[in-house]
Amino acid sequence: MQALEHEIKELIIASLSLEDVTPDDIDAAAPLFVEGLGLDSIDALELGLALQKRYGVSLAADSQETRRHFSSVRALAEFVSAQKAIA
Repeated sequence: MQALEHEIKELIIASLSLEDVTPDDIDAAAPLFVEGLGLDSIDALELGLALQKRYGVSLAADSQETRRHFSSVRALAEFVSAQKAIA
């Protein structure tokens, strides 16, 4: 799971062009939005597209479940891992 979390951190940095951030700067349990990384809704869309391209996962645009998956890097890793297991 840690390897997947690291991959997702790198994906976040690359897809959102976070130039001054390294994977080690991102706490896997910290919130991605508002506090933590401080991402916004545009970032969520870009990150969602990057996750779809990289892992083939599908996300509902505005569901509570999707918001829960995007709560932290760890939650995203758990979601991606679960989706891989289903496929």
